[in-house]
Amino acid sequence: MEPQEYPIHIKCKKNDIAPSVLMPGDPLRAKYIAEKFLKNARLVTSVRNMFGYTGTYKGKRVTIMGSGMGMPSMSIYAFELFYFFNVEKVIRIGTCGVVSKDINVPELILAKDVYSLSNFAYIYDGTKTHLEKPSKKLNKKIIENAKKQNKTLHIGTVLTCDQFGPYIDMDRVLKKIPKDVHPIAEEMEAYALLHVAKVFNKEATAIVTAVDSKFSDVVLPIEDREKSLDDMILLALDSII
Repeated sequence: MEPQEYPIHIKCKKNDIAPSVLMPGDPLRAKYIAEKFLKNARLVTSVRNMFGYTGTYKGKRVTIMGSGMGMPSMSIYAFELFYFFNVEKVIRIGTCGVVSKDINVPELILAKDVYSLSNFAYIYDGTKTHLEKPSKKLNKKIIENAKKQNKTLHIGTVLTCDQFGPYIDMDRVLKKIPKDVHPIAEEMEAYALLHVAKVFNKEATAIVTAVDSKFSDVVLPIEDREKSLDDMILLALDSII
């Protein structure tokens, strides 16, 4: 079936969306990023209260677009951005749970690949794959900027789940993953973004901030959580332009 002639979930003019997009899951975080880090930011879409803002960062146009939670929601917005608005590159910026003792809260993680046990790819376009690769070009730029900004950046496999990690038996899930796949973090959206980007031959990757770990009782105060997320946001902004 052919897609509709117009987007259903993003309502704005085609040139209201920049070719470079950051996608936090939370639409209110999109608002926070736009107001704090962009110049001349304006709300360009708010269908279902999923906010999208476009402004400039260091003189370059950037859109901050919420994705919602989970792969179905991410795939809707990623599809519309690529198909209807000719977006060229997207960086997911979000939070994650840690499944490796080597990572501390609130360190940053860059996906070298993303694995999912779900049937998302098969449902989406009939392909039988569970592992997706991000843009090498974007990842290289992120790694370079992390070094310039003196930020600790872990690079490894991210696991995308159909359920919120803290609410399920993650050890049971991890036991079902092939022995040659070694996730260091788990979240809910990155796999869908990377698969949709691949289908459209676009660039995409994911940076996530560790906010909880089964290996630690650390609970971030609000101020520290905001600071760690700001580190991720600035890294993504400098890498998307």
